[in-house]
Amino acid sequence: MNPIKTFISTLSATDNDVINKPSKSIYDIEINSLQGRAIDLAEFKGKKILFVNVASKCGFTPQYKELQKLHETFKNDLVVIGVPCNQFGKQEPGNSEEIQEFCEINYGVSFLITEKIDVKGPNQHPLYEWLTTKAINGRQNSSVKWNFQKYLVDENGEFLDFYYSITKPFNSRITKHLD
Repeated sequence: MNPIKTFISTLSATDNDVINKPSKSIYDIEINSLQGRAIDLAEFKGKKILFVNVASKCGFTPQYKELQKLHETFKNDLVVIGVPCNQFGKQEPGNSEEIQEFCEINYGVSFLITEKIDVKGPNQHPLYEWLTTKAINGRQNSSVKWNFQKYLVDENGEFLDFYYSITKPFNSRITKHLD
């Protein structure tokens, strides 16, 4: 019999959990707000966090309205964080002030928006490195395909799941984690 298979078959559920623990905590990642202030993700311990890479000139941009409603509906249990990115069709060309103004005027956005970052490629921000890399988040690999892809982290900072752009904010795949 294969010694590796024998070893794995002797592991308990607790042992497997240790194997799949994140190599870095989401709460240790540094990112700034749209206004340039440091965001302490550890402030959100005890709440789920939904990270969404956003853009103001995308066909999915109307999801801002639903994200705002999700933010308001589940504010006691969920933090919505928009992460501007200009990597998909150059659909977020604005500077910080323009992005802020666009979000407030057009969608009444009051949830947290970060600085504009890269979510993929050689300059990928550490936040998205954590969200997309199983070796770091302990759960799953993924790649960001387009604007408004969503990543959900639980109240303990554990990666839960990701959702492509076509998954609307109030989709039951997301809200089942919020009830």
